[in-house]
Amino acid sequence: MTDGITPGRPHRPRDPDRIAERLALLRRRALVARGVRAFFDARGYLEVETPCAVPTPGEEVHLQVFRTEREHPDGTRQPLFLQTSPEFAMKRIVAATGLPVFQLARVWRNAEGSNLHAPEFTMLEWYRPGADLAALMDETEALLRAVLPPALRRAGQDIRIGEPFARLTMAEAFARHAGLDLLPTEGDAGALARAAGCALREGESWEDLFFRLLMERVEPAIARDRPTFLTHWPASQAALARRDPSDPRVALRFELYAGGMELANAFEELTDPLEQRRRFVADRARRAELYGDDPDRTWPMDEALLAALDDLPACAGIALGFDRLVMLAAGTLRIGDVLWMG
Repeated sequence: MTDGITPGRPHRPRDPDRIAERLALLRRRALVARGVRAFFDARGYLEVETPCAVPTPGEEVHLQVFRTEREHPDGTRQPLFLQTSPEFAMKRIVAATGLPVFQLARVWRNAEGSNLHAPEFTMLEWYRPGADLAALMDETEALLRAVLPPALRRAGQDIRIGEPFARLTMAEAFARHAGLDLLPTEGDAGALARAAGCALREGESWEDLFFRLLMERVEPAIARDRPTFLTHWPASQAALARRDPSDPRVALRFELYAGGMELANAFEELTDPLEQRRRFVADRARRAELYGDDPDRTWPMDEALLAALDDLPACAGIALGFDRLVMLAAGTLRIGDVLWMG
């Protein structure tokens, strides 16, 4: 009988997930996680945990979700979904307590996979009562400086973390890098195509073309040598954000880009339950128009969230891809390099 080990040769377990060879990167991941917790502890945030299996995974039109089911002791069954974000639950906590909160949450998005995407990943979310968009940008800069070196290199590009981050409105970005005046075209796909000097694809909506131009012309031109906040999105892209009182054409939203990646998405949070319900209904109608009665895209509206919005204080919130933050810290190009498995 043999144990399968060649005599005279040290035994090495098989490592199909390359864990051992990625150990230095995974240790960096642990260091960044400790730094994140220390940062928020020092600022008086409360770390929270919310359920992963939820009846309402979100209202994003295009995201695909993981479906599951809970069997109750009496034998009844309840459809559930793995959360795409802890946002709804965290807002209910802020509404109930008035406290600043953060979470390193496991989230799931089906049918995703690339060098920057994994179907299961970690989202760092935090909500700060009393903060506006500018204050949240300041805090986000401070976080990155706390957990990243002042200068780093990724994909052959030097990135200066220690210097002030760039701040660019969406209108400025499209004028500078796509050569067009964006806001007057909103909702009119033909007008946007003419302004961009491009052909409108069959069935392409204004939103579709907006994101095509964003990905093809704007994103490759920004955040090359320092992180950049892209702010004040068109109002139709408001999602759960307030509109700007000084210009209702835009939403109080920013995304943060660094090292060729979208790193974070943030809002000044909408606290009007009637307006939020109206937006949810519109999102559901659009989802039904595109995908029909797909049971994997149909779920109850989150009435608990809508009821809580009356008590939600003025605040700003942000979702930051923790794995991508670690990718910056480690200088790696593949999200799989900083995941323990997967």
